[in-house]
Amino acid sequence: MISIVQKPTDSVGDNSTLMVTKELTRAGVTFRFIDPDSIDPLSGAISGELIWVCGIRQDDHQFEVINALSVDNLVINSPDSIFTCASKVKTSALLRKKGIRTPETLFTASPETAGRFIKKHGRVVYKPVYGFDGNGIRLITAIHELGNGPFYLQEYVPNEQDYRVFVIDGKSVGAIVRRSDSLAHNIHQGGSGLPCDIDPDMDQIAGEAAMAVGVDYGGVDLLKDKEGYTTLEVNGTPNWHCMSAPIPGLLAEYLVKKEHHSRC
Repeated sequence: MISIVQKPTDSVGDNSTLMVTKELTRAGVTFRFIDPDSIDPLSGAISGELIWVCGIRQDDHQFEVINALSVDNLVINSPDSIFTCASKVKTSALLRKKGIRTPETLFTASPETAGRFIKKHGRVVYKPVYGFDGNGIRLITAIHELGNGPFYLQEYVPNEQDYRVFVIDGKSVGAIVRRSDSLAHNIHQGGSGLPCDIDPDMDQIAGEAAMAVGVDYGGVDLLKDKEGYTTLEVNGTPNWHCMSAPIPGLLAEYLVKKEHHSRC
């Protein structure tokens, strides 16, 4: 049995959960929906299943429900990996540990330390630690432009576009190039996306980044500089806007494979 937690941000015109369940239905796969707000994960009623978390609200209750269910079920993506992707700090630490290229990054509560980092780079990017969809990202040139700490800051890499690569099981299966007139090229910030080819370097760094944070599948955001690709972040509950690759079918196929293996 595949149990599915629907993405809370699904809408009529952008329903990630529905896209994948249509593929499961087409393949004759049995599934059901579960609501983290209405189940008791300690009852033992849900056990030995594959649970696909298309998305959850960023609150303690839903995360802990999924966390508890992962004890007796195979959860994709795992709660640990979803939390890791939600935390830019932990993501940066893992990328650095694995030797994956990423912009120089600082996390500190000290205005003095942040000021030295800004002075070193001239321009830096401020990001909320638990931000999403490009919300709250700002270009900073002086310490007085920051509010209260803590501060998550990255060196600014001049660019006119970035790349979102969709990875399943360590393999890049689709990608788009995103462009906008703003600092964040996210589709939700008014950016436009066009399908693009996946070159070998993009495939390698995106796959390594996804595996570093522990996701079965994810959206890896990359920039390109003079030295090649550098990783910005990994999304553990990604959409696949503008991609030409058949992501819903590929994802449904992967879930079926993992559910089968979990029973063997």
